[in-house]
Amino acid sequence: MDIDVRGPRFGAAVTTVVLAVALITGSAWLLAWQTFAFALGAAGGVGRSPYGWLFRTLLRPRLGPPTEFEAPEPPRFAQAVGLAFAAVGLVGFAVGPEWLGLAATGAALAAAFLNAVFGYCLGCEMYLIVRRVTVRAE
Repeated sequence: MDIDVRGPRFGAAVTTVVLAVALITGSAWLLAWQTFAFALGAAGGVGRSPYGWLFRTLLRPRLGPPTEFEAPEPPRFAQAVGLAFAAVGLVGFAVGPEWLGLAATGAALAAAFLNAVFGYCLGCEMYLIVRRVTVRAE
């Protein structure tokens, strides 16, 4: 079942703020929260993430009906990619080296920002490339 494209974009906007604050403050705790949010989104889809829940319960009822939909698999894959970068960043902030935390968190922030502001989902594009390559390989 396809999903409302506004949900993942809202999640990317919240993620952008969370990652920016984590990057500015160097907070391993805040990055741990975002890592957890990514894990829930990767495991159950973007609707199961905390930001998906916020969108579904607080925002979507106040918006008009969706006019654009997308398959749930690419955003879910994007959550898994975000999870990987956030986990690496968390290791960098928690045990070092700090530059690893900064670099991985910055990369995740850049991807979330692109999705939130421009609607360009890097993880979704990666999913499509992986699908094309694996389909050709079969």
